[in-house]
Amino acid sequence: MLFDPARHEPLQAPAWDEARARAAIHAIASDTEQRLGSAYWPLHPLDAEGRDTSPAFPLYHGACGVLWGLRCLETVGAVPPGRSHDRLVEPLLALTRTSLAPYGPSQFSSYLLGETGILLLSYWSDPSDDTARALAQRILGNMENPTRELMWGSPGTMLVALFLYELTSDNRWAALFRQAARKLWSQLLWSDAHQCHYWTQDMYGETSTYLDAVHGFVATALPLIRGRGLLEAREWADWEQCIINTVSRSATREGSFANWRAWLEPADSSRMLMQFCHGSPGFVVCLAGMPAAELDELLIAGGEATWAAGPLRKGSNLCHGTGGNGYAFLKLFNRTHDSLWLERARAFAMHGIAQTEAHAARYGQLRYSLWTGDPGFAIYLWDCIRGKEAFPTLDVFFPLTPRST
Repeated sequence: MLFDPARHEPLQAPAWDEARARAAIHAIASDTEQRLGSAYWPLHPLDAEGRDTSPAFPLYHGACGVLWGLRCLETVGAVPPGRSHDRLVEPLLALTRTSLAPYGPSQFSSYLLGETGILLLSYWSDPSDDTARALAQRILGNMENPTRELMWGSPGTMLVALFLYELTSDNRWAALFRQAARKLWSQLLWSDAHQCHYWTQDMYGETSTYLDAVHGFVATALPLIRGRGLLEAREWADWEQCIINTVSRSATREGSFANWRAWLEPADSSRMLMQFCHGSPGFVVCLAGMPAAELDELLIAGGEATWAAGPLRKGSNLCHGTGGNGYAFLKLFNRTHDSLWLERARAFAMHGIAQTEAHAARYGQLRYSLWTGDPGFAIYLWDCIRGKEAFPTLDVFFPLTPRST
């Protein structure tokens, strides 16, 4: 089976109500502002690992991501301007470095979990030469990271180089992007069994062959697709065929539906997930910018499977919740111009609002996290209102720059 029904719940969505969506955005932003304290935000029980309930700080699930989310909502006009939080960004560097100390200094350059995302947020407020130099050092120093994935490795910091190039048009960022892409190309492996390329990820003490949209192959494809204009024509042609081949050969089909297992090896589809971080929704989000049409039928099949599975029980969040799956529908709407996908995205939005409200009542607080909580879902609601798609910190970091408008 392409998904586990126990991980999903029936869609219970009233008719699309833009006023309710706007009210939910304002409620999330207002509550998030009010709950900001001296230790930033309380960690949600669902984000706590084991018994560790200390606050988190990085872009993925900590204070950096929440600060970015609030500023993003203000910048795009989703909520009125609030107080400046610029002074709260720099202290996150030391706090994050302390929290990552057990992993060793090689992980400090991580985009989503380390210092690089925080430096990029700092650069948004103050584009100083010192911050630019620090970012360049993190991008360059992360190219040999053996994780070879978005969260910790060079694909994430390659995306940072791309954001900076789009913002500044400074060719040093384009050069770093190309250097990282060529290093990744040199690290590709070939599977005789599956007749496709892949990477290994040395992560958390294990070696894996992830395919997915956080740790895997398709997450690495996203910055390559977005930044293809910075590559030589022959380089992009090779990348394009590599991506199409691996994605096509690793898909699992059932009738008009498609999904992808978490790993290339072992080729075990007994535990198929249907969420952004593992499964079709992430593949659609990461691949929807492909200029060629070879994958269109497969992406639509992935979208159909996401709709058939229904909303996720884990809540409305982006990484493994209803909002992240909904972004697949927004991507397909903007790629195909078929209004059915926008209707489905908005249906998931209405369901996600109810999930957010139910979780807040149950836990006595919102979930203050960009990727795993409510600020990220508020941005999804805004994108449903405007009928556009810009997945937070993957498609956009500096809203309203030419590439992200």
